[in-house]
Amino acid sequence: MTREKPKNLWLSRWGFILAATGSAVGLGNIWKFPYITGEYGGGAFVLMYLACILAIGIPVMMTEIALGRRGRGSPIDAIARVVRENNSNPLWKSVGLMAMLAGFMILCFYVVVAGWAFAYTWKMASGALAAPSVDALAKVFETHNASPWQLGGWSVLVALLTLWIVGKGVQAGVEKAFRWMMPGLALMLIVLVGYAWTSGSFSQGFAFLFTFDASKITGEALLAALGHAFFTLSLASGAILTYGSYIPDGQSIARTTFIVAIADTCVALLAGLAIFPVIFANGMDPSAGPGLIFMSLPLAFQQMPFGTVFGVLFFAMVSVAALTSAISMIEALVAYLNEKHGISRVKAAAGSGALLLVISLLAMLSFNLGAEWKLFGFTLFDGLDYLTSRWMMPLGGICMVILAGYCLRSEIMRDELGLAPAGYALWLFMVRYVSPVLILMVFLHALGWLGFDPIAQWYWIAGAIGALALLGELLAPRVRHELALR
Repeated sequence: MTREKPKNLWLSRWGFILAATGSAVGLGNIWKFPYITGEYGGGAFVLMYLACILAIGIPVMMTEIALGRRGRGSPIDAIARVVRENNSNPLWKSVGLMAMLAGFMILCFYVVVAGWAFAYTWKMASGALAAPSVDALAKVFETHNASPWQLGGWSVLVALLTLWIVGKGVQAGVEKAFRWMMPGLALMLIVLVGYAWTSGSFSQGFAFLFTFDASKITGEALLAALGHAFFTLSLASGAILTYGSYIPDGQSIARTTFIVAIADTCVALLAGLAIFPVIFANGMDPSAGPGLIFMSLPLAFQQMPFGTVFGVLFFAMVSVAALTSAISMIEALVAYLNEKHGISRVKAAAGSGALLLVISLLAMLSFNLGAEWKLFGFTLFDGLDYLTSRWMMPLGGICMVILAGYCLRSEIMRDELGLAPAGYALWLFMVRYVSPVLILMVFLHALGWLGFDPIAQWYWIAGAIGALALLGELLAPRVRHELALR
């Protein structure tokens, strides 16, 4: 099959690295990672998280990038072209459709959450977060969410900024934006870590993040680490696959993936080093949950020298991280409309944006006027979160690795990945036998169906990997020779 000629390409390898890192570095790193690290005991959780990045994040990201570059298009078109080259069932393109829809649906409620970060940047600068206690700051948070005008206004701002950048194009919009946003985010994060160094509790925060305590390694912590490793890299949401389609031929997918994974992990750890010393310096609980950023930290900044300045800097950094992720979530849909239907980038962004604004504003009402509007017990905000994080993304991830590991001819992925024989053998083993089992555990745990401790009952995992290995031998005998490689 003749390779599809790329319509858009990154200007350089760093264009993709910055964009993919920006997609991965979002509220999950700066908001969620610190508080789940606090919940699960610090250093032991960090170690499990890094192991899960190697077991799930890197193999699946390599797979998505390879599929995107091979198919040169939006998730639907890229997978359709690859399976057509392989003479496989065209229904496989529904995996791309699910990924693209998942990314857009996430964005519909993500702009509301991102709006919190933008709003708190202003509130910190204006003194609106001057409160005597965490309870008082919780009231500020509740009051903000109770106002459709406040919550909706900030959500619309995030959406419009996202659409403006995406509408300008891959190089002039997305890549150019990331070239200043990501270095800016890194600089702000380094300044905040330096500020935390002066708090007097930096050693305590460092020890909390990196001291290893084997007693903290539990099944629940492992499942949390697995879930965060899968979701933090924007896998199965259409973003990485679409960004991968813009990578020029000849660039190393493996090397690029490792750089993105390392950068994403470094941001998460630096965020912890910026947050925990401030928390410990003020005698606060590091396992305070989601309120750690929007309630505990504002109070802590108020009690420290130059706290307002650094509080503004902190929430500005969170805002930039949220915006970089938002851009990636809508890029797949805009690319599909632009490439498949010939709609200009500006019109594609405008059309997608109109739908985004309607759904996101309805999701925003889940916190105030529409709090009682429920279907099957879910508000629209919670329903979008439930469908995407617990069903669509895990299922999409499993289908992606099954397609790459079992269904495609060996030369397709081997040629695209460009790995040495040993490296290809390791990637193939991971996407066939390890990643599917671990993603399945994330899926079942998210649904509340995993009723055992995966550490205490490790033999369940080993059995599942063995069953997949047997299934692979039965379903794909033509590729048995791959591990030896010609």
